[in-house]
Amino acid sequence: MAMTEAFRNAMLDAGAALITHIALFDGASELTGGSYARKAVTWAAAGSGAVRPNADLTFDVPAGADVDGWRGFTALTNGTNYGGASLTAEAFVGAGQYKLLAASTGILASDPA
Repeated sequence: MAMTEAFRNAMLDAGAALITHIALFDGASELTGGSYARKAVTWAAAGSGAVRPNADLTFDVPAGADVDGWRGFTALTNGTNYGGASLTAEAFVGAGQYKLLAASTGILASDPA
């Protein structure tokens, strides 16, 4: 069965509502240390088979960390990991900030092949 655009967007909105926080990752591990913390996220209404955060998210990154992905979670700590996506790797020699851009971050849906 092929999904209609309305059905696909409804699924995306329902799924995104489960993800309340976004975390940054270095390989298979979430960043830790310094003043790093997951960020609360709200989602814009889905359209064209994608749902994106309402705004950019700026994270404090500890010295020595590498950022190469993000994951969506159901809580500020622990919670269910619903997955995410890879990012262009960025290494932090000293502490700094990483801005996750809403326009290039999101959850996509497509019909199965």
